[in-house]
Amino acid sequence: MPILNTIADSLLSTMRDVAPVVGILVFFQFAVLRQPIPHLARFLAGIACVVIGLALFLFGLEQALFPIGRHMAQALSSPHSNPAAAPHESVSELFGYGWIYLFAAAIGFSTTIAEPALIAVAEKAAAVSRGGIRPWGLRIAVAIGVAIGVALGAYRIVTGFPLAYLIAMGYALVILQTFFAPKEFIPLAYDSGGVTTSTVTVPIVTALGLGLSASIPGRNPALDGFGLIALASLFPIISVMGYAQIGFWWTRKKSQPQEGGTDE
Repeated sequence: MPILNTIADSLLSTMRDVAPVVGILVFFQFAVLRQPIPHLARFLAGIACVVIGLALFLFGLEQALFPIGRHMAQALSSPHSNPAAAPHESVSELFGYGWIYLFAAAIGFSTTIAEPALIAVAEKAAAVSRGGIRPWGLRIAVAIGVAIGVALGAYRIVTGFPLAYLIAMGYALVILQTFFAPKEFIPLAYDSGGVTTSTVTVPIVTALGLGLSASIPGRNPALDGFGLIALASLFPIISVMGYAQIGFWWTRKKSQPQEGGTDE
Protein backbone atom coordinates (compact mmCIF):
# COMPACT_ATOMS: atom_id res chain seq x y z
CA MET A 1 0.00 0.00 0.00
CA PRO A 2 1.34 3.49 -0.88
CA ILE A 3 0.56 4.93 2.56
CA LEU A 4 2.36 2.12 4.38
CA ASN A 5 5.35 2.49 2.08
CA THR A 6 5.44 6.23 2.76
CA ILE A 7 5.28 5.66 6.51
CA ALA A 8 8.04 3.07 6.29
CA ASP A 9 10.25 5.45 4.32
CA SER A 10 9.60 8.20 6.86
CA LEU A 11 10.43 5.81 9.69
CA LEU A 12 13.74 4.77 8.12
CA SER A 13 14.65 8.38 7.39
CA THR A 14 13.88 9.38 10.97
CA MET A 15 15.99 6.53 12.33
CA ARG A 16 18.95 7.76 10.26
CA ASP A 17 18.44 11.30 11.55
CA VAL A 18 18.13 10.28 15.20
CA ALA A 19 21.03 7.80 15.10
CA PRO A 20 23.81 10.44 15.45
CA VAL A 21 22.12 11.93 18.52
CA VAL A 22 21.78 8.53 20.15
CA GLY A 23 25.37 7.71 19.20
CA ILE A 24 26.70 10.85 20.89
CA LEU A 25 24.73 10.17 24.05
CA VAL A 26 25.91 6.55 24.22
CA PHE A 27 29.53 7.52 23.47
CA PHE A 28 29.72 10.10 26.25
CA GLN A 29 27.91 7.82 28.66
CA PHE A 30 30.38 4.93 28.19
CA ALA A 31 33.60 6.61 27.00
CA VAL A 32 33.59 9.80 29.08
CA LEU A 33 31.41 9.12 32.10
CA ARG A 34 32.22 5.38 32.01
CA GLN A 35 28.89 4.49 33.52
CA PRO A 36 26.09 2.26 32.32
CA ILE A 37 22.95 3.89 30.98
CA PRO A 38 20.50 4.28 33.88
CA HIS A 39 17.08 2.77 33.30
CA LEU A 40 18.12 1.19 30.01
CA ALA A 41 14.65 -0.17 29.21
CA ARG A 42 13.09 3.27 29.74
CA PHE A 43 15.81 4.85 27.59
CA LEU A 44 15.20 2.44 24.71
CA ALA A 45 11.44 2.88 24.97
CA GLY A 46 11.87 6.65 24.88
CA ILE A 47 14.09 6.48 21.79
CA ALA A 48 11.51 4.29 20.09
CA CYS A 49 8.74 6.76 20.93
CA VAL A 50 10.84 9.64 19.59
CA VAL A 51 11.51 7.84 16.30
CA ILE A 52 7.90 6.75 15.82
CA GLY A 53 6.53 10.14 16.84
CA LEU A 54 8.83 12.08 14.51
CA ALA A 55 8.12 9.71 11.64
CA LEU A 56 4.36 10.09 12.05
CA PHE A 57 4.73 13.84 12.47
CA LEU A 58 6.71 14.16 9.23
CA PHE A 59 4.20 11.91 7.48
CA GLY A 60 1.37 14.14 8.71
CA LEU A 61 3.16 17.23 7.46
CA GLU A 62 3.54 15.80 3.97
CA GLN A 63 0.01 14.43 3.81
CA ALA A 64 -1.98 17.21 5.50
CA LEU A 65 -0.32 20.44 6.61
CA PHE A 66 1.84 21.15 3.56
CA PRO A 67 -0.93 20.42 1.01
CA ILE A 68 -3.61 22.38 2.84
CA GLY A 69 -1.25 25.33 3.30
CA ARG A 70 -0.47 25.37 -0.41
CA HIS A 71 -4.14 24.91 -1.30
CA MET A 72 -5.30 27.78 0.91
CA ALA A 73 -2.63 30.13 -0.45
CA GLN A 74 -3.41 29.24 -4.05
CA ALA A 75 -7.17 29.46 -3.55
CA LEU A 76 -7.00 32.86 -1.85
CA SER A 77 -4.70 34.29 -4.52
CA SER A 78 -6.67 32.87 -7.46
CA PRO A 79 -8.71 35.45 -9.40
CA HIS A 80 -11.53 32.89 -9.69
CA SER A 81 -12.02 32.56 -5.94
CA ASN A 82 -10.85 36.09 -5.09
CA PRO A 83 -11.82 38.50 -7.90
CA ALA A 84 -10.08 41.39 -6.13
CA ALA A 85 -6.74 39.58 -6.39
CA ALA A 86 -5.69 41.08 -9.69
CA PRO A 87 -1.91 40.94 -10.01
CA HIS A 88 0.29 43.70 -11.37
CA GLU A 89 -1.88 46.49 -9.98
CA SER A 90 -0.42 48.43 -7.07
CA VAL A 91 -3.77 49.12 -5.39
CA SER A 92 -4.90 45.51 -5.80
CA GLU A 93 -1.61 44.25 -4.39
CA LEU A 94 -2.34 46.11 -1.18
CA PHE A 95 -6.10 45.63 -0.84
CA GLY A 96 -7.06 42.90 -3.32
CA TYR A 97 -4.92 40.38 -1.48
CA GLY A 98 -6.29 41.47 1.87
CA TRP A 99 -7.73 38.01 2.57
CA ILE A 100 -4.27 36.52 2.09
CA TYR A 101 -2.75 38.95 4.59
CA LEU A 102 -5.55 38.29 7.04
CA PHE A 103 -5.19 34.53 6.58
CA ALA A 104 -1.42 34.76 7.05
CA ALA A 105 -1.82 36.80 10.24
CA ALA A 106 -4.45 34.41 11.60
CA ILE A 107 -2.28 31.38 10.83
CA GLY A 108 0.74 33.00 12.52
CA PHE A 109 -1.27 33.95 15.60
CA SER A 110 -3.08 30.64 16.07
CA THR A 111 -0.07 28.40 15.50
CA THR A 112 2.04 30.42 17.93
CA ILE A 113 -0.59 30.20 20.65
CA ALA A 114 -0.47 26.41 20.24
CA GLU A 115 3.34 26.16 20.50
CA PRO A 116 4.29 23.94 23.49
CA ALA A 117 7.72 25.61 23.74
CA LEU A 118 6.12 29.03 24.12
CA ILE A 119 3.84 27.75 26.87
CA ALA A 120 6.85 26.51 28.84
CA VAL A 121 8.79 29.74 28.35
CA ALA A 122 5.78 31.82 29.39
CA GLU A 123 5.39 29.87 32.63
CA LYS A 124 9.08 30.33 33.48
CA ALA A 125 8.95 34.03 32.63
CA ALA A 126 5.98 34.52 34.96
CA ALA A 127 7.86 32.78 37.76
CA VAL A 128 11.10 34.78 37.50
CA SER A 129 9.29 38.10 37.05
CA ARG A 130 7.23 37.55 40.24
CA GLY A 131 4.02 38.25 38.36
CA GLY A 132 5.37 41.13 36.29
CA ILE A 133 4.83 39.10 33.13
CA ARG A 134 1.67 37.05 32.85
CA PRO A 135 1.85 33.78 30.86
CA TRP A 136 -1.13 34.56 28.67
CA GLY A 137 0.06 38.12 28.17
CA LEU A 138 3.44 36.91 26.94
CA ARG A 139 1.91 34.28 24.68
CA ILE A 140 -0.43 36.81 23.10
CA ALA A 141 2.41 39.31 22.68
CA VAL A 142 4.55 36.72 20.89
CA ALA A 143 1.58 35.60 18.78
CA ILE A 144 0.86 39.18 17.72
CA GLY A 145 4.49 39.58 16.67
CA VAL A 146 4.37 36.37 14.62
CA ALA A 147 1.07 37.42 13.03
CA ILE A 148 2.58 40.74 11.94
CA GLY A 149 5.73 39.04 10.66
CA VAL A 150 3.87 36.40 8.62
CA ALA A 151 1.46 39.01 7.20
CA LEU A 152 4.41 41.18 6.16
CA GLY A 153 6.04 38.10 4.64
CA ALA A 154 2.91 37.46 2.59
CA TYR A 155 2.91 41.11 1.51
CA ARG A 156 6.56 40.76 0.48
CA ILE A 157 5.74 37.75 -1.70
CA VAL A 158 2.79 39.48 -3.36
CA THR A 159 4.53 42.80 -4.03
CA GLY A 160 8.12 41.61 -4.44
CA PHE A 161 9.32 43.94 -1.68
CA PRO A 162 12.96 43.12 -0.83
CA LEU A 163 13.34 40.92 2.24
CA ALA A 164 16.58 42.64 3.22
CA TYR A 165 14.79 45.96 3.73
CA LEU A 166 12.20 44.43 6.05
CA ILE A 167 14.88 42.61 8.05
CA ALA A 168 17.04 45.74 8.31
CA MET A 169 14.15 47.96 9.42
CA GLY A 170 12.96 45.36 11.90
CA TYR A 171 16.33 44.89 13.57
CA ALA A 172 16.90 48.65 13.62
CA LEU A 173 13.72 48.89 15.70
CA VAL A 174 14.90 45.99 17.87
CA ILE A 175 18.20 47.76 18.58
CA LEU A 176 16.36 50.97 19.43
CA GLN A 177 13.98 49.15 21.78
CA THR A 178 16.88 47.38 23.47
CA PHE A 179 18.09 50.69 24.90
CA PHE A 180 14.72 51.45 26.51
CA ALA A 181 13.22 48.07 27.42
CA PRO A 182 13.63 46.66 30.96
CA LYS A 183 17.02 44.95 30.99
CA GLU A 184 15.83 41.77 32.69
CA PHE A 185 13.38 41.10 29.85
CA ILE A 186 15.64 41.79 26.88
CA PRO A 187 17.01 38.20 26.81
CA LEU A 188 13.46 36.87 27.11
CA ALA A 189 12.40 38.98 24.14
CA TYR A 190 15.28 37.73 22.02
CA ASP A 191 14.54 34.12 23.00
CA SER A 192 10.88 34.59 22.13
CA GLY A 193 11.85 34.85 18.49
CA GLY A 194 13.49 31.44 18.60
CA VAL A 195 10.55 29.87 20.42
CA THR A 196 8.33 30.57 17.44
CA THR A 197 10.45 28.42 15.10
CA SER A 198 9.09 25.20 16.52
CA THR A 199 7.08 22.17 15.50
CA VAL A 200 3.69 23.77 14.85
CA THR A 201 4.50 27.15 13.32
CA VAL A 202 7.29 26.32 10.88
CA PRO A 203 5.55 23.67 8.73
CA ILE A 204 2.35 25.63 8.21
CA VAL A 205 4.06 28.98 7.62
CA THR A 206 6.53 27.39 5.21
CA ALA A 207 3.70 25.73 3.29
CA LEU A 208 1.90 29.07 3.12
CA GLY A 209 4.97 30.83 1.70
CA LEU A 210 5.69 28.14 -0.89
CA GLY A 211 2.06 27.89 -1.98
CA LEU A 212 1.66 31.64 -2.24
CA SER A 213 4.86 32.16 -4.22
CA ALA A 214 3.90 29.34 -6.58
CA SER A 215 0.50 30.93 -7.32
CA ILE A 216 1.60 34.56 -7.74
CA PRO A 217 2.73 35.35 -11.32
CA GLY A 218 6.40 36.20 -11.57
CA ARG A 219 7.38 34.68 -8.23
CA ASN A 220 9.92 31.88 -7.76
CA PRO A 221 9.19 29.55 -4.83
CA ALA A 222 12.91 28.95 -4.28
CA LEU A 223 13.62 32.69 -4.04
CA ASP A 224 10.35 34.16 -2.76
CA GLY A 225 8.73 31.26 -0.92
CA PHE A 226 11.10 31.38 2.03
CA GLY A 227 11.79 34.21 4.43
CA LEU A 228 8.52 34.11 6.35
CA ILE A 229 10.17 32.27 9.24
CA ALA A 230 12.83 34.99 9.49
CA LEU A 231 10.13 37.64 9.83
CA ALA A 232 8.14 35.43 12.19
CA SER A 233 11.22 35.21 14.41
CA LEU A 234 12.00 38.93 14.25
CA PHE A 235 8.73 40.63 15.13
CA PRO A 236 8.08 38.71 18.38
CA ILE A 237 11.24 40.35 19.74
CA ILE A 238 9.68 43.74 19.05
CA SER A 239 6.26 42.82 20.45
CA VAL A 240 7.63 41.22 23.65
CA MET A 241 9.88 44.18 24.45
CA GLY A 242 6.93 46.48 23.78
CA TYR A 243 4.75 44.35 26.05
CA ALA A 244 7.39 44.50 28.81
CA GLN A 245 7.68 48.27 28.48
CA ILE A 246 3.93 48.74 28.66
CA GLY A 247 3.66 46.33 31.59
CA PHE A 248 6.33 48.08 33.64
CA TRP A 249 4.90 51.49 32.82
CA TRP A 250 1.46 50.36 33.93
CA THR A 251 2.85 48.82 37.14
CA ARG A 252 4.67 52.04 38.06
CA LYS A 253 1.58 54.09 37.30
CA LYS A 254 -0.55 51.93 39.59
CA SER A 255 2.00 52.01 42.41
CA GLN A 256 2.42 55.80 42.47
CA PRO A 257 -0.85 56.64 44.30
CA GLN A 258 -0.13 53.94 46.89
CA GLU A 259 3.32 55.34 47.58
CA GLY A 260 1.86 58.84 47.97
CA GLY A 261 -0.73 57.61 50.43
CA THR A 262 1.92 55.86 52.50
CA ASP A 263 3.99 59.05 52.78
CA GLU A 264 1.01 60.91 54.16
